[in-house]
Amino acid sequence: MSVVMKFGGTSVADPDAISRLIGVVSRELSGDRGPRISGAPTVVVSALSKVTDTLVKVCGLAEDGNGSGAAQALDALVERHVSIASAVTTESRASVVASVKAEFDELIGLVHALAVLREVSPRSQDAVLSVGEIVSSRIVAAALADSGIASAWVDARTVLITDAEYTSAAPDMTATCDRVREHLAPVQAAGKVAVLGGFIGATASGVTTTLGRGGSDYSAAIFGACLGVGEIQIWTDVDGMLTADPRVVPHPRLVEQLSFHEASELAFFGAKVLHPSTILPAVDKNIPVRILNSRRPENTGTRITAEGRPDATGATGLTALACKRDVTVVDITSTRMLMAHGFLRRLFEVFERFKTPVDVVTTSEVSVSVTVDDTRRLDDIVEGLRHFAEVSSERDMAIICAVGENLRSDPAAFARAVNALDRVPLRLVSQAASRRNITFVLRNADVPEAMTRLHDQFFGRD
Repeated sequence: MSVVMKFGGTSVADPDAISRLIGVVSRELSGDRGPRISGAPTVVVSALSKVTDTLVKVCGLAEDGNGSGAAQALDALVERHVSIASAVTTESRASVVASVKAEFDELIGLVHALAVLREVSPRSQDAVLSVGEIVSSRIVAAALADSGIASAWVDARTVLITDAEYTSAAPDMTATCDRVREHLAPVQAAGKVAVLGGFIGATASGVTTTLGRGGSDYSAAIFGACLGVGEIQIWTDVDGMLTADPRVVPHPRLVEQLSFHEASELAFFGAKVLHPSTILPAVDKNIPVRILNSRRPENTGTRITAEGRPDATGATGLTALACKRDVTVVDITSTRMLMAHGFLRRLFEVFERFKTPVDVVTTSEVSVSVTVDDTRRLDDIVEGLRHFAEVSSERDMAIICAVGENLRSDPAAFARAVNALDRVPLRLVSQAASRRNITFVLRNADVPEAMTRLHDQFFGRD
């Protein structure tokens, strides 16, 4: 069995990063990382670092009718990509530079039209954002070939088939696996490295879609599941999953191994190193996922498996902490809840109607509090709830989630966590039925202190 290797934006940010990528792929092919896994790897790449952010900005400028500002931003992107593509030294240099320019010429024309209309639909936004992955994957495929590694660029839009829910499309796994057998398996059988852009797909009729921000991890897992690979590797700029976000807690520890359940909880509640959906296809096929650092490829990283490993961090009960900022708490109060059935169904139907997921839920006899991080339809949700309840909301809140399989066997962990946050104002506190996590909702401003206290309590001071 082969592997799928996904490289994030910082791993393809510039010529030096792409050189490191080539070295990593070369070592995988030669077996330097360990026992040789049969079959050429499949490589999935994100857009160059910060490119997607710039393309989002371009969409905003177009919607404001600022065509000149959008054009200026795109010109800078063209220059950056052509500069990196020009590092290819073989006769394919002219070809890859021409393909990059052609993609951007088409994009510039589209953005000009959008600026004239002053309207950017979700479908149009997907068309704009997809270009980042398309051109980066073309450059990486050419760079691999330039270094002597047999490779082939494959347009991800011909492989990953999705529904038409633009900006957050869901994959059609049956159709996608059929396309994988048609387009990727022959490349692999020929001993070539297939290179695709992550994050992008297309409807069955061929309209470009995206899986949502950070979806390149998800793409890699989908392709890996369809190919039945031995491992899905996520190459990023950190050594693996850490016990806390290093931007919040100084000197967190590396988590060498954890379970699919733990990784899913951590990713969902804000661990930036992994996209929340990545685990789903891997769990379905029981494929290990490994998080690795492309700047330090000799490190073993973090391995995610079905069983995980007891006391992976050496701490009792807890594996890691994650935080999600900028959430909103919605409080729903009604005396109709008292001794009534059907109230909760009616309440959550409102969130379902406006396609807004809920993260944390707490209830009392006459009130329910929930958190949401997608507030685009919040006004509509509040209006819908006010037909049968009193509603209030509070923004600028955050979620801290303490995760660990061993929390189930450590009855004192909950008390230790709550005691560690003494005098920190807590809005909501929850422990899941699975007892794999303890969740706190608090103000954004209190996150650094709360995270540091919890980390000190369970992992000790550095």
